Amino acid sequence: MSDINSGLMDRIQTISGNAFSTLVLDGAGPIAVEFMSYGCGYCRAIEPMLQEVAETLQSREQIFRINIEAEPELAASFEVQGTPTFIMFLNGREVGRVEGIHPTLSNVMAVVTAPFEARD
Repeated sequence: MSDINSGLMDRIQTISGNAFSTLVLDGAGPIAVEFMSYGCGYCRAIEPMLQEVAETLQSREQIFRINIEAEPELAASFEVQGTPTFIMFLNGREVGRVEGIHPTLSNVMAVVTAPFEARD
């Protein structure tokens, strides 16, 4: 599997469907999951911003990555139609979703934090 970061330190763990239940559905607190594919140009475009967001939020929020090509059943179970799709979970429940985003740092930050800020 190729590294989407092209050599950057990866702050986002790519997880399998097996780990999804444990880390996300049984996880506590705010968790953002990026459903992506390595062939997706938009996924590659937002990756540097997503890494920066992960660095900024590391103590407040977890971010995971699901490769839909390796986990098509998981993507289908969440009705993921395209990449990137971000689904935000709070204590195992979906609280927000964004499909496709404009690749800017402020947009990526807003996508992964807004559903949780509304609940504070």
